[in-house]
Amino acid sequence: MLDIDKIRADFPILKREVNGKPLVYFDNAATSQTPQVVIDAIVDYYSNYNANIHRGVHTLSQEATDKYEEARLKIQKHFNAKKSYEIIFTSGTTHSINIVATGFSSLLKKGDEVIVSALEHHSNIVPWQMLCERTGAILKVIPMNQDGELVMNEYDKLLSDKTKIVFVNHISNALGTINPIEEIIEKAHKVGAAVLIDGAQACPHIKPDVQALNADFYVASAHKIYGPTGVGILYGKEEWLNKLPPYQGGGEMIKEVTFEKTTYADLPHKFEAGTPNICGGIAFGAAIDYANSIGFENIQEREKELLDYATEKLLEIDGLKIYGTSKNKTSVISFNIEGIHPYDIGTIVDKLGIAVRTGHHCAQPIMDFYKIPGTVRASFSFYNTKEEIDSLVEAVKKAKMMLS
Repeated sequence: MLDIDKIRADFPILKREVNGKPLVYFDNAATSQTPQVVIDAIVDYYSNYNANIHRGVHTLSQEATDKYEEARLKIQKHFNAKKSYEIIFTSGTTHSINIVATGFSSLLKKGDEVIVSALEHHSNIVPWQMLCERTGAILKVIPMNQDGELVMNEYDKLLSDKTKIVFVNHISNALGTINPIEEIIEKAHKVGAAVLIDGAQACPHIKPDVQALNADFYVASAHKIYGPTGVGILYGKEEWLNKLPPYQGGGEMIKEVTFEKTTYADLPHKFEAGTPNICGGIAFGAAIDYANSIGFENIQEREKELLDYATEKLLEIDGLKIYGTSKNKTSVISFNIEGIHPYDIGTIVDKLGIAVRTGHHCAQPIMDFYKIPGTVRASFSFYNTKEEIDSLVEAVKKAKMMLS
């Protein structure tokens, strides 16, 4: 059993009030909160060894370089990448996806096909649409059903020898659906296609093993995993990262520069042009350490308990409908109340100190499928409580009474 009071004490922001009420933070799918140990890592960097990395011979530079590369090793171990240089530091999931999508411009030709799922965040749709516009490749979509699950027999029909890359999220940010990525990857590989998995929503809940999954690319953001904003990772198999051209040119990613020709550095530096978010990378490593100290089995058990409790209590409200009812889902509940706009509900519950997300959650095709403008999304982390869920339920009831 987790000591929830002790865990909540790790997160300073959970002590604050909003609109005179204790903060209830149910917007974890947008960004998780940050424990003190991660905040301390940020302060320690800027207080004690703030310097640029890799190129300096002075002590501060060497200390910063060591800490930054130690973080890369922590992340490699966490995701079980085969080599540390298969972990590329980026500014986040969107940046990571764009590196791959832009790189595939040199690998695709007109008539090639790429496959996306209907459950994607915009960041895993738009870069591939741009890729298709540049190359003449064709974008195909795995459809979804009313439960918010992918229709896998339709995926089978989409696959062919023209398929060059498949990209799906591990978990839907809008609905919480956990996709069958093992099956998706295996089937894609049978037709010779690469696979990119958007793990932004999965990583707070699941400890991905990229070798066991056999994913070609896996991307994630630190701020979803109790870390800072502005940093993330691209995992790529060594052979695939070597096939892709650099995404940006500049310092750090070069081996030799003359005005006649430039040669590029080896992995991972080939994709890490310019001064990186050094502090962010180090803090990402600290966040990974913190999450593993809690234990992902414990996190999953706790969040499943919260999800089940919240689902039961919210469904007691007349007229409330939950979108995303897959049996295999994580701690996200998207809902509406008949006849009431989700924004109005979100505004009222905020006045009561409760943070939820409203809108299409950067997943507009999902909302179009359900023919709705958006949803209220409550997303839970292991540091939340059933008492907080009770507060949400009462707030939604109050909003319904005021708005009906």
